Amino acid sequence: MGVYLSTPKTEKASEDGENDKLRYGLSSMQGWRTTMEDAPCVMLQNYCLFNGAYKIFFFSIACQHAAHLDLDKSTSFFGVYDGHGGKAVAKFCAKYLHLQVLKHEAYLAGDLGTSLQKTFLRMDEMMRGQRGWRELAVLGDNIEKLSGMLEGFIWSPRTEHNAHSDDWVLEEGPHSDFTGPNSGCTACVAVIRGKQLIVANAGDSRCVISRKGRAHNLSKDHKPDLEVERERIHKAGGFIQVGRVNGSLNLARAIGDMEFKQNKSLPAEKQIVTADPDITSVELCEDDEFLVIACDGIWDCMSSQQLVDFIGAQLKTENKLSVVCEKVFDRCLAPASGGEGCDNMTMILIQFKSFSSPDESLAQSSNVDKSSAQASSGDESLAKACNGDRSSVQASADKNSAQESNSGKSSAQPSPADNSLIQPSKADNSLAESK
Repeated sequence: MGVYLSTPKTEKASEDGENDKLRYGLSSMQGWRTTMEDAPCVMLQNYCLFNGAYKIFFFSIACQHAAHLDLDKSTSFFGVYDGHGGKAVAKFCAKYLHLQVLKHEAYLAGDLGTSLQKTFLRMDEMMRGQRGWRELAVLGDNIEKLSGMLEGFIWSPRTEHNAHSDDWVLEEGPHSDFTGPNSGCTACVAVIRGKQLIVANAGDSRCVISRKGRAHNLSKDHKPDLEVERERIHKAGGFIQVGRVNGSLNLARAIGDMEFKQNKSLPAEKQIVTADPDITSVELCEDDEFLVIACDGIWDCMSSQQLVDFIGAQLKTENKLSVVCEKVFDRCLAPASGGEGCDNMTMILIQFKSFSSPDESLAQSSNVDKSSAQASSGDESLAKACNGDRSSVQASADKNSAQESNSGKSSAQPSPADNSLIQPSKADNSLAESK
């Protein structure tokens, strides 16, 4: 039956957690697909009884849930990694991306935006060579798909320590010239420190915040037909055919997919497909109700506002957030194979409980990004809404609702109003601090 099963697998892998400021629920479901390639990842501060604990749960469809519940004393981390061409790259990111953020020198200096941007690109570097091949072979379920050779999996490597500060260990072996996987994954990550929310995204997973019941996109779906993506693809020597990069990949940004990153004369940010994320910074306030990060299996079926409305209605009677995620899957699942509602589904739902006092949040905000001091236009609109001037946000949300009510299949796509809060990263990917 091609890429679909004869009947969908509706078992869910779910988890809930909380601390004094946030609570979350997450879930994944295989659905009609023959394999499960999504990997959600959650890190919450001050919640784990065992410092630095790292949990991985597996069930029959090989869906990975990872929870490292103590990123640091003031920071929470949430991520969704939607795999394509296999699950190894998504699992690699769920295992290593947050750890590399934590170790990056920019993070240690208080610059969350730069640490996220550099770490996304670092994932591609780490998946090369013998060490990268071995890690992917262990995480994947088909070694031959990576290189067609088996001995690397049982090879006893001779290692040398990398000069990089992250202590990633290089290995010598039969796959030392491995250029990286041709499979890949999207990555959508949200980091919360005090009242500051930073979102990094590469691909078509999406992060949405609900403010007073209105949906606002905090990420952009990186499709090849977007002007900025199309220009980069063409300049790097690629082409777009039937909405796909080189007639193959329906994404313009992703981690992995190394066959699209072979132009040695160009930096990683300018390859045909790049892992370089957009960075968005938002100041949270009491009007913010919840945050959603989900893969395209959800957004193919529901628009941002439709999902926010659905979640809002469910929260009136359901307190367990993972159950709300499961109900979203049931709502999106197609009655028959083929078309929308047949993809893997992964979703993280984060609900805000409280915020820091003004003095505390100001001190925390000053440490988010020491390299910049100018507020983004998106941040300004959010600040106005928090301070009682909701006219611009309300108007855009009303326009979005009207557009959705007058559209059919297109309602599942983000409207311009949905994206009113997005502040794309600058050329140097520095993160603007909220005033």
